[in-house]
Amino acid sequence: MTNSHDARIPSGAGDNSFKNTLGRSARKKLWIWRALIFVLPLIVIAGAVGAFAAMSALKPEPEEKDDVVKAIPVLTELAAQDDVTLKVSVQGEVQPRTEINLVPQVSGLITYMSPKFIEGGRFKKGDLLVRIEPAEFELRVTQARANVAQAETAITRETSEAAIARRDWEELGRSGQPTPLTLREPQMAEAKAQLASAQARLAEAELQLSRTSLYAPFTGRVTTRHVDQGEFVSAGTMLGEVYATNVMDVRLPMTNEELRRAGLTLGFEANGQTPGIPVTLSANVAGTYSEWRGRIVRTDSRFDSKTRVLYAYAEVRDPFGRGASNGTPLAPGLFVNAAVDGQKLNNIIIIPRTALRGEDKVYLASDDTLSIQTVNVISSNRDQAILRDGIEIGDAVITSPIRGVADGMKIAVVKPGSSYATPSAAEGSE
Repeated sequence: MTNSHDARIPSGAGDNSFKNTLGRSARKKLWIWRALIFVLPLIVIAGAVGAFAAMSALKPEPEEKDDVVKAIPVLTELAAQDDVTLKVSVQGEVQPRTEINLVPQVSGLITYMSPKFIEGGRFKKGDLLVRIEPAEFELRVTQARANVAQAETAITRETSEAAIARRDWEELGRSGQPTPLTLREPQMAEAKAQLASAQARLAEAELQLSRTSLYAPFTGRVTTRHVDQGEFVSAGTMLGEVYATNVMDVRLPMTNEELRRAGLTLGFEANGQTPGIPVTLSANVAGTYSEWRGRIVRTDSRFDSKTRVLYAYAEVRDPFGRGASNGTPLAPGLFVNAAVDGQKLNNIIIIPRTALRGEDKVYLASDDTLSIQTVNVISSNRDQAILRDGIEIGDAVITSPIRGVADGMKIAVVKPGSSYATPSAAEGSE
């Protein structure tokens, strides 16, 4: 027997109600989980903050200490005073002061050539180097001498004729003065002109004959030879190149700063009152170091428009003799280093080169404190710097490298070689 109430509820409606109940239960659980996921981290963070605050509150207060600035160890040297001579180092090429091309003034066949007239050959002034066949020129001299003799005979004859004409005039007893034509004066003038012309042609023939022999115009050496014996050459043909060995010049390029240190000016020229500036030339020749002494005797009259330098000329006298370096001559074409003795400065400030920082800064050590000074630098080299002013004689200049320099920083001056000085080297350089 069935329940009458249940019999009135349709079967489809009961199923829907059951499903709605299950859905609400599931959504409730989902919201609970979501709440736990978001709330639990907040609870954990809040607990951690609270625990940290509690621990900080229970931590004992640290003891306060005064900051101690550690002094940097440095090495120093005292600025000294001395007289110095500024040096200028430049380079240049050696060239002979006198170098010429040997050229004949007459044409002919070369019949003689000196054994000295060869590349590298040495000769003395007046040595015969080349002779051109002289026979033709000797014949011209003989002919010219004959012409002179004829002209002299003509003068002698006209002189006699003039004397006879004057005597005849006087013997005839004619009054007045005889005319020039009567005394043969025009004929005499013509004869004298003919003699002068003949003598001139003789002198010319003798001059041409003398030019068949080419003699050395100076003591020197042969650079090149272009002809051989037996060749026919014309007037103006280049036979060879020779140079004098009495003086060698070295052309030295100098900037404005180098000119200032050397004490040179535009258009400088040495004379009796202004002697040349000493210079030491050096080079490595055949594996041997050689030095030559010379003087700067002049400078160019203008600056080079491309390089903006002024060329100074150093001369070395007798570079193949007394001026040679232990037998090594100063030969043309050699590239040399030149050390010029420049201006002499008295009572000047000198410091080690390591004490100069940058271009014009020096670190001074005073009362365990570093101070930075700007100085006026005259010159410097690998070993020392020369100052005009900026510091005083006896000031302690710092020579060791320092990193992170500041004016007024604490330093500790130590002696070289001490154990305390070692860390300063590890500080590095500027």
